[in-house]
Amino acid sequence: MYYTYVLMCADEKMYIGYTTDLKKRIARHKGGEVFATKGRLPVKLIFYEAFLNRLDAKRREQYFKTTAGKRALRLILQRHFSSKAIS
Repeated sequence: MYYTYVLMCADEKMYIGYTTDLKKRIARHKGGEVFATKGRLPVKLIFYEAFLNRLDAKRREQYFKTTAGKRALRLILQRHFSSKAIS
């Protein structure tokens, strides 16, 4: 199984990635073992999707990193982002 995931970092920016072991990868992010997020802790998993094919997961990751993909994530996670505005 392959996973595309989105983390919300302490700097209020999203980190988008993909992996074959979601639990282990998230633990590495939270433990400060991932260069891209270690200076942006804490991180919180806010979204993930599972795929049977690696290329499908990678393609979805690349899409979420585009402007249109980020817009789509904000629509999908509308309640998450609206609750952030209220807090």
